[in-house]
Formats: sequence, structure tokens, C-alpha cells
Amino acid sequence: MHVETLIIGAGPAGLTTAYELTKAGRSVAIVERDPVYVGGISRTVNYKGYRFDIGGHRFFSKSAEVEAWWTEIMGDEMLHRPRSSRIYYNGKLFDYPLRAMDALTKLGPIEAVRCVLSYGWAKLNPYPNVVSFEQWVVNNFGRRLFEIFFKTYTEKVWGMDCADISADWAAQRIKGLNLYQAIIQSFGLGKKGGSKDEIIKTLINSFRYPRLGPGQMWERARDRVVEQGGKVMMGSTITALSQHRETGKWVAIVTDADGRETKVTADHLVSTAAINELVRMLGADSDPAIARASEGLRYRDFLIVGLILSGKESFDDNWIYIHDPNVKVGRIQNFKSWSPDMVPDPQTACYGMEYFCNQGDDTWDMDDHALIERAKAEIAQLGLARAEDIIDGSVVRQPKAYPVYDDVYKMHVDTIADGLDAQFTNLHLAGRNGMHKYNNQDHAMMTGMLTARNIMAGHGAYDVWTVNEDAEYHEGGHAGSDRIEERLVPRRVA
Repeated sequence: MHVETLIIGAGPAGLTTAYELTKAGRSVAIVERDPVYVGGISRTVNYKGYRFDIGGHRFFSKSAEVEAWWTEIMGDEMLHRPRSSRIYYNGKLFDYPLRAMDALTKLGPIEAVRCVLSYGWAKLNPYPNVVSFEQWVVNNFGRRLFEIFFKTYTEKVWGMDCADISADWAAQRIKGLNLYQAIIQSFGLGKKGGSKDEIIKTLINSFRYPRLGPGQMWERARDRVVEQGGKVMMGSTITALSQHRETGKWVAIVTDADGRETKVTADHLVSTAAINELVRMLGADSDPAIARASEGLRYRDFLIVGLILSGKESFDDNWIYIHDPNVKVGRIQNFKSWSPDMVPDPQTACYGMEYFCNQGDDTWDMDDHALIERAKAEIAQLGLARAEDIIDGSVVRQPKAYPVYDDVYKMHVDTIADGLDAQFTNLHLAGRNGMHKYNNQDHAMMTGMLTARNIMAGHGAYDVWTVNEDAEYHEGGHAGSDRIEERLVPRRVA
């Protein structure tokens, strides 16, 4: 088989690239490891008609082009959904973002006074040289609010002590969330008035969402790619990959689940695979510098336990953040609140218990039955469901869910990118793992759009590495404003 462009991975970046190219009449083949699902981390798993997302995926973008792309693919199957989320702390659910009277009532007057005094102490005795996430939050909100609303969840997600996380992430991620005012204004203190936009800059009240989950979007995109002449090779891997030095043609051996091999040649190669996997696939780790850089890139992994319950759901939030160190679960999704059609039987509920882990640790290596039993016990311990109402469950694992940024990650990525660029022509990196950038879905799509334009133009007119580079929080503006911004992840203190 010969195609103009061979794409590794049928996630948002790969499918967007393929859609744009086939729409323009270009020939494309995609190689996808999963035998059933497309969408990568944005896929939706179907278990007995119940649909589980791999985490929550709100469809909200500052790019008008991306918003229009979603509409083009989904039409009226794209729902408008209200955002609703809360924080679980000390047996109570707090509105998120916090509201003054809600927080005061649930914390109680003694705890509220402790928070105000802690904040006052922090203002009088701030850390002079702020280098860590913990120091930044304590300086801005006081130690007590740090312990209540920041420490536990952050450490669950990233597997790092807050004292080891660099302060630059806090300044970006928590922008505009003036939590302490939710308490002190209840005592008649602090700044009065202010518009909603001034108080809450980083949150949006609604979002779009495919009726059957984000996987529906990518399944439709795959079908459109095929209708437009593209080839999608499911359940397949590239077992050999090289580039002809004289012609520049890519040569790949694609092996399916039955061991059948297909030789595919291509003029361009687009990789959305994890960048260190691509290095090994190309044999580029024969270069010691690239090998060291590749080994230095780290990831945070993730799994979700879907629980099916009889009866009405006990909460209607899209998700709840779990700030409780006595349980391992970090966040709980309510899939019916994302879309009622995610749950086939309206007399049942479906929750997603999210666990952040690393491949090879105790959580990742637990068998499915044990994980389901843990999830059942923890949701009952939290008082969010009764164990006897849980009638079924399923586990979905997602390796390399989050590229991890440390103080040397960028040097590693630059070393690999420069080395691959020097060795290979017509190689394009795109997407979250393909570029080792913690992109939102729309950012990954934009890298795919620009990659397609570069291929069609025959030269690198667009620099995909500049997508979302200005490091402001993703939700800090208005949808459709054409400004693409980066979603940072924690870096270790240098």
C-alpha cells in the first residue's frame, strides 16, 4: 500500500490530521493499536450499553475554528450541558467555586475563624522566596485553606508532595480563584462587590458535549475519514519503520492482531505516539544523547473504575473532587450528568471512580475484581452511594495519560525533536504524547490541523510547537476567540 501520509495513532490529533487531508482529497492511512476504540484518551468505552469516559472531557475552546470543526462533525448531536462540580471535604460537599455562605455553613464557625487567622498569619509572615506550590498557596490563601482545598487532591493526581512542585504551576492553575474571600466576606471583611468575572476568572458555567460521549465524536471522524478515502488499520502496530535515504519514502511494516503484515510506503509520517516510543521505533536511540533524553521523559498513568448502581444517583454533579486522604480515589464522575444517554437504563446510575497512579505500582497492578471492590468500599465510605446498590463494574486503564514536566523535560524534548529533525525528513510530531505537551483536546486538534496544512503546502509554513505556548489557563477567556493557550502541569522544584 502506498499513501501520501501515514499516521500513527487515531486520537484527536491523528484523526484531525487525517480528516483535513482526506477532505482535501489526499491519501491517508492511520495505524491504531486499539482493536475497537478510537480517540485515545478521549475515547468512550461501552460496557453493556453504559458509556465511560477516560476522565471528563468538556468541549470548550477559544478557537472558533475548532468549535466549528466540532459542529461540522457532530451537528445537533452536540449537546449544551451545565457545569456542576463540588469538592468533598470532611464528609461534606462544597460548591466549586466556593460560595461564602455555603463554605461558612459547612466548615462551621470555628474552622472558618481558623482559616481567617491562618490567612492573616500568612500575610504577616509570608515565605520571602517562593519556589514551591505549597509556599505559593500558603502565601495567597493561608495554610489552613491549603490543607483543606489543595494539598490532598493535588498530591493524589500528580504523585508528588506539594513542597516538591514548582510555584509556577500554582500561579497559572489557580488564577482568579480567591478562595479566602468566600470565608472572610461572610464576616463583613474583605473587598465588596465585583462582577462575577472578577471573582471567578477560570471557570465556565456550561460546555458542549457529544450525546454519547467524546468517543462518539472520534468514531464519526474515523467514519468520515474512511468515507473520504482514508484507511484506518485498527488493532495494528508498526513492527518495523525506516526511511529510504535517497527517495525520502517512509517504509513501515504494519502487523495486525492475527500477525498479518502489510507493507506501507508513504511520503509523510505523522506520529502522535509517545515520543519515546517513536524514538525506539525509529532506532533513533542509537544516538546516546537522544537515548538519554528519551529515558528522561516521565508520565503519570490513570485508571477509572466504572460502577453501575440501581436506583437514582445520589448527586447530580458532573464530577466531585475528593479531598480526603483516607481514600485513594481522586475524583468521581457522574456520567448521567454529562449526558443522560450515557446511561441506557434511567432507573440506574453510573459513576466513574478515578485513580491516578504509575504503571507497576500497587494500584495499577491490582486485578480488576480487587479494584472494583476497592471502589465500592470507598464510595460507600464517602457516603456517596450504598455498596449494596452497586450491581456491576468495569475497569479501564490508560497508560501515559499525562506527560510529566520536570525541570529538565523541555531540554529532553528539544534534544529528541532536534535529533529526529536532523535524521529524518517529512516527519511530523503532533498531539499530547507525540509532542510531550499536556495539551487540551482542542490544542491537540490544532496541532493536527496545522500538520495537515504543512503537508498540503509541501513545506513547514506553520510551527506546531507554538500552539498554546503563552501559558495562561485554558478557561480564562471566551469560547471562539482564536487564542490558543497552554495548560501547564506541575514541574518539580529545580
